Amino acid sequence: MSMKKLTFLMLLTLLGCKQQTFDVLIKGGTVYDGSGKPGIKADIGINADTVAFIGDLSGANGKNVIDASGQAVAPGFINMMSHAEVSLLLDGDSQSDIRQGITLEVLGEGSMGPLSPAMKKEYEDMMKRNPDFKFDLDWTTLGEYLESLQRRGISPNVASFVGTTVTRVHELGYQNRKPTSEELERMKALIKTAMEEGAMGTTCALIYAPDNYASTEELIELSKVAAAYGGIYIAHIRSEGNNIYSAVDETIRIAREAGLPAEIYHLKMAGKDNWNKLDTVVAKIERANKEGVRITADMYTYTAGATGLDATMPPWVQEGGIKEWIKRLKNPAIRKRVLAEMKVQSTQWENLLLAAGSPDRVLLLGFNNDSLKQFTGKTLADVAKVYGKSAEETAMDLVITDSTRVETAYFMMSEENIRRQIALPYVSFGSDAGSPTAAGNFLKYKEHPRAYGNFARLLGKYVREEKVIPLEEAVRRLTSLPAANLKIRNRGQLTPGFYADVVVFDPATISDHATFENAHQYATGVNHVIVNGVPVIVNGEHTHTRPGKIVRGPGWTGWKK
Repeated sequence: MSMKKLTFLMLLTLLGCKQQTFDVLIKGGTVYDGSGKPGIKADIGINADTVAFIGDLSGANGKNVIDASGQAVAPGFINMMSHAEVSLLLDGDSQSDIRQGITLEVLGEGSMGPLSPAMKKEYEDMMKRNPDFKFDLDWTTLGEYLESLQRRGISPNVASFVGTTVTRVHELGYQNRKPTSEELERMKALIKTAMEEGAMGTTCALIYAPDNYASTEELIELSKVAAAYGGIYIAHIRSEGNNIYSAVDETIRIAREAGLPAEIYHLKMAGKDNWNKLDTVVAKIERANKEGVRITADMYTYTAGATGLDATMPPWVQEGGIKEWIKRLKNPAIRKRVLAEMKVQSTQWENLLLAAGSPDRVLLLGFNNDSLKQFTGKTLADVAKVYGKSAEETAMDLVITDSTRVETAYFMMSEENIRRQIALPYVSFGSDAGSPTAAGNFLKYKEHPRAYGNFARLLGKYVREEKVIPLEEAVRRLTSLPAANLKIRNRGQLTPGFYADVVVFDPATISDHATFENAHQYATGVNHVIVNGVPVIVNGEHTHTRPGKIVRGPGWTGWKK
């Protein structure tokens, strides 16, 4: 919004607010503006998609009046690490998140563009194997994907990073080698295009193939492109366990040498033997910040992570993609080598089976193959008993039979560390999950409860019950902190002239209900959610309106038009 428009709106409201009729009038709530200051009793007037006035509106009228007495009123929450890329294509209502107050989904660990013809064919093959999750693939670039989402209709706003994984696969496929100078230049050009389309920066997932084939130097070169457009680097770092110190050092080096801020996705110390490393990791981050290298982090509020069985096997066996991976697992000699490597700690890759400690702490969340769906919700130890094989061999067999990486949860973090991380002032929050609806095909698959409860759990368990941080600080970390880190314009705070993304919730009752046994349970306590001035949640129920917009990064060429 231009300064001229902002000044006009403020002048208009100051001169005539008591007689003015607002499109939406929120009355009697305690307003937490996102700054971290304690809440104040105030009314909020919204016109069109904009917060028009905050203060005493006792004499004003509203076309739509919300009684927020006894409730907190805050800026809409930002999911700093969302995997709603596909769930939003299937159902734009985004119910699991928006019922927790999420008004912006930040996507991109595996960005949905740019896509080559071969990558498009992979998606088409995937949908043939699993028609439950079929969508119209009507884009090629990342910007076109975001425009496709908005065109289809979405309840929350969306933003996205561009994945270095995607640019690598675009040019190298799944080969484990360095790019040639020509390939690297083409990868940089793809990043440049994505930044000009509005990407927030670059991202990668360095424990997985093929991303972990990338050298630090490659990531620096790609991130320099994002830096030129004011973007940031954000990463699932190369290790969250045994080698976490070197992984954090690598992240800091990339930020320093590429000349941009960096964020660590879902900060954690994975594996009991690594729980004591938090102090050193925090010291590294804080030292970097003192030296002028901006490092932040985000997290989810559970002791279990979720990924796939690929995280139990060495990256070299996965080179070439799922078909080549399975082909190798069927080779007796290769299988024997993989089995041996799965049983020992390595400094070369992250073994989450060992980090979990035992196969009974590895929960299988979903399968494509009908013959395997009986094992959904079982542990790897349970299935190993049925197969009469070791856990390692069973994991290989499941990947072969399902022709997927098999979605899996690993219990490997400490509750004490979660509390300590929540207390860190530079940590925001991300679900690391999709945003499904508790209906239809979504119910055929297990979910990690973080998909339905991550943010309500923060506000209920850790703020209200355990008082790890005060409510006003939690709101800051859910709103203005991630917005500032991403350089998002006119969102993340309740301020006249900013977009009207607003959540009204009851601090005394907000609660998560999702469990590992039954994750498809909505959180409660969020009574109203407004996105771009449009009510999406009213009295706790979804209105099925879809006013979400694309939120673009600082490099978007449209800012100049």
